[in-house]
Order: sequence, then C-alpha cells, then structure tokens
Amino acid sequence: MNDRPNVVIDVAGLTKTYASGELQVQALRGLTFSIDRGEYVAIMGPSGSGKSTLMNVLGCLDRATTGTYKLDGIDVSQLDDNQLAEIRLKKLGFVFQGFNLLARTDALRNVTLPLFYAGMPAKERERRALERLTEVGIGERARHKPTELSGGEQQRVAIARALVNDPAVLLADEPTGNLDSKTSSEILALFDRLSAGGRTIIVVTHDEGVAKRSRRILRMLDGVIMSDAPAGAPV
Repeated sequence: MNDRPNVVIDVAGLTKTYASGELQVQALRGLTFSIDRGEYVAIMGPSGSGKSTLMNVLGCLDRATTGTYKLDGIDVSQLDDNQLAEIRLKKLGFVFQGFNLLARTDALRNVTLPLFYAGMPAKERERRALERLTEVGIGERARHKPTELSGGEQQRVAIARALVNDPAVLLADEPTGNLDSKTSSEILALFDRLSAGGRTIIVVTHDEGVAKRSRRILRMLDGVIMSDAPAGAPV
C-alpha cells in the first residue's frame, strides 16, 4: 500500500554504475528526491551529467545499481523484466525527440498501439485514441499517416499515444529537439495545458527555455543533483 498517496515518484539513494573495460563509470551517484502527482518537472544538465540515465531508470528502461525507486507506490527495483514491461505499459507514457511513429500507419492506429498490447477491444481502442488525438488538438488528422503530417503534428500524435493509457507519469525526452521555434512553442503550450489539467510531466532537456516552462527544475552535473528549485529561481 502506498503510504504517501500524493507522491508518484519516490527515489532514494539511487546509483547507476556502468562497466567500461576495466573502469567503473558512475552515471548516477546517490540521488534522492520525490515528485508529487500533477507536478511539471524539468531535468536539466549538460551531456554526460546523468540526465538521460536517470530518464531511463525512471522510465523502467534500465535498472539502478543500488537504491530504491517507487513508481505510483510500486517498488520497481524488485520487479522482473516482464513486470517492468507491464509497468511501462500501464504507468508510463513516453515522448521522444524523434517521434517514433510507424510510418505506414495512420495517426489513429499509431495511438491505439499501447491499447492493443494492453488487450483492449478494437472499438474501445479507437474511441480512446480519438479522444486523445482531440485532446492534443489533432483529432481531424486521425486518418493521416506521419508522412502527411508536419513535425509538430507528428509530435502531437506521439503525445496522444503517450497519454492513451492514462499513465501516472508522462516522460518527455527533448520533445522539441526536432522542431522549429514556432512549433516548439506550440508543443510547450500543449504541455502547459496538460499540466494545468493535472497531468504529471517530466521533461529531460538541455534547453533552458524549455525547462523554464516547467514548475520545478532538477539540475544535474556528474551524476548528482546540484539544485532542485522552482522554475524561475536564480541559478
């Protein structure tokens, strides 16, 4: 049972060590923090700071070496690979810089994929997918393939897909990295609306402008959180 019901991510003493030949590289060094439901958090840091490693651990794509990580009250460090896959499907939504859409499949079918893997009936999958496409402002493009959509529209489809299972956390990795400044602003405005609607959002970015749209920024360097402060606070 979750004794801290408002905490959706709870990390304590998290480390990640990689073997590089005979060397041991510490990518994460004893991180401890929590994120409440409905928070909009940015994780910032230069290349090699550990932010991508942390994203992979939070997304259950990789395992920590030591420490504990509880997601929505579940200690994921105790789960096997099949259980981790189920957690990713049910509790997490992913948005990537490269969209990761199926090129020959229309927007609606792209969004239904997580529901297909979850075993939902076809009619309910389509209904839910169209709801999410409408939520992100692209419902009228549901039958268009990615090649028929602009970059911003493709990212909206990817966001709809990330939301279709109603995840506990939306994880976005450099979500505006492949977009021009106008389209980036539109996507960030969408994140603002999702946050205002109560979604829990974590954005990993090297872009100060993107990070400042969040409500809280974790700044990383050499595998350590150097600061954890509201967005807009002095650096």
